[in-house]
Amino acid sequence: MIAIVGAKGGCGKTTTALGVTGALAEAGTPAAAVDADRQLPNLHVAANVEREPTVAALEDRMDLDDVAQPLPGTPEAGVVPGPTEGETVDYRRLLGRLETAPVEVVLDCPTGVGPDVAEPLEAADAAVVVTTDGDRSLAAAEKTVAVARDLGVAIAGTVLTRSSQVTRPVRDRIDVPVLGAVPEVESPLEADAARRVYGSVAAELKAKSYQDSTARFSNSMVGRLETGIDVLDRKLDGGLPPGCVVAYTAQPASQSELLLYELTAARGTLYLSTMRSTSTIEHAIESSMAEVGSPTIRQVSGENPLEDAKRFVGALPEGANLIVDPMDVLERADLTAYIDFLNYLKDKMLETRGIAVLHCLKGDHAPENRTTTAHLVDAVFDLRTTVGATDVENHLTIPKFRRGGAPTEAIKLELSERVEIDTSRDIA
Repeated sequence: MIAIVGAKGGCGKTTTALGVTGALAEAGTPAAAVDADRQLPNLHVAANVEREPTVAALEDRMDLDDVAQPLPGTPEAGVVPGPTEGETVDYRRLLGRLETAPVEVVLDCPTGVGPDVAEPLEAADAAVVVTTDGDRSLAAAEKTVAVARDLGVAIAGTVLTRSSQVTRPVRDRIDVPVLGAVPEVESPLEADAARRVYGSVAAELKAKSYQDSTARFSNSMVGRLETGIDVLDRKLDGGLPPGCVVAYTAQPASQSELLLYELTAARGTLYLSTMRSTSTIEHAIESSMAEVGSPTIRQVSGENPLEDAKRFVGALPEGANLIVDPMDVLERADLTAYIDFLNYLKDKMLETRGIAVLHCLKGDHAPENRTTTAHLVDAVFDLRTTVGATDVENHLTIPKFRRGGAPTEAIKLELSERVEIDTSRDIA
């Protein structure tokens, strides 16, 4: 599965997806272009095919051959339009199905580097980044390459559009191979000069193999950020990917804050408190026996705490961590506004390449939006505390981790003066 991505609109991403699909088919590899752009699904417009059937039909267990329409001029290639306005598609489940499709699937991905592009990127075996030689487009391409690497996706290279040659700025700024330069022509899918380039790109893709799951797994470990908690970093093969958003669930009557305090040691941290005063948190961190940092602590307050939190998130500097303690206040906001906030948070973390940890307190009356939190975050860390007659046991499990490489067993922790592995007994 090949993901065609471009962080700037108008760079020629959709046309490139169709051109590569057609070239693969003409070279003897059955291929289908699938619209994975939930922001602006216009693959059908560029391909000049009917609006329906869409990818939504594939969720009904229909085969790709039954849904795909022939690409005009290259009937061996298929085109599957994106969902219509009234259709809802679970792209994660859909892309999982397409991994076993008997054809080479070419994904036309959303523009940008937000959560919507992460889903098709994670499902792909390789990514092709499309850019023009303009400064803004090249800057966007650099960011896209970085995000793909953070997700552990192999980068096949870039395709330069609206240029007949690879310019010096492109070679200097994008540190991946340039697969081809598509000249500026009126109809790229029909012009011979452009079709020759797409053919060359398709040949490059066929000559390489991106199916080695071991290589992809190893690549996903590259560039991870240390959390500052040694036991956790060891279990996570080095830490968390930049841009990762974690929901950390724990009981109120536990020592869960110790983990939050130690997270501040790794790098600059913005600590947002929704309940305790800033002075209380400052005193708790300064009194900790563990290695901690000097976070910037701010109180989320006001009539609209969600907007207040968003204002603080918007000012996050490059590479900083974010802690929200606890999330319960924000999770009680209007659902639509809360979803917008989480998407904004994810976009910001990808942009600044830090880590966000959302402290979610468990209890009998969890906020209604807690399930939304668990669904939208990248990882869930769940701390379970058991109080016995003579001791207290803490087990940390990671039931969700989209980037791979998470431990499959519970980690038994000792939470006293610092976060350590409890070696007193075997893991229950």
